[in-house]
Amino acid sequence: MRFLLIEDDEKIGSFIVQGVRQEGHVIEWSRNGEEGFGFALDDRFDAAIVDLMLPGRDGLGLIRELRERKHKVPIIILSAKSDVDDRVKGLSAGADDYLTKPFSFAELLARLYALVRRSSG
Repeated sequence: MRFLLIEDDEKIGSFIVQGVRQEGHVIEWSRNGEEGFGFALDDRFDAAIVDLMLPGRDGLGLIRELRERKHKVPIIILSAKSDVDDRVKGLSAGADDYLTKPFSFAELLARLYALVRRSSG
């Protein structure tokens, strides 16, 4: 599988990239919202992991614009924002799932697999 990670935190990003690659998958990592949006416009990803607080373009705006352009890549938000209102805003913006930091890599991977499974029909 091929995943897109849009995350500006070096420690978290490195952790996810290493784990995904160890599982035998491909992952592209963008560290800001503008670049990440450009990558996300490409239909070659099976799923995307998007942080909300990003430099350049925030995650919610990025997700909204992707959905307005009819991009259907499954998206999981990975954010330190854990309030119910934040989760509702993320899902309402077009995200398919929401996971809060700190997180378990095993759970993130399971959720990614579930998103891909559901999106592939």
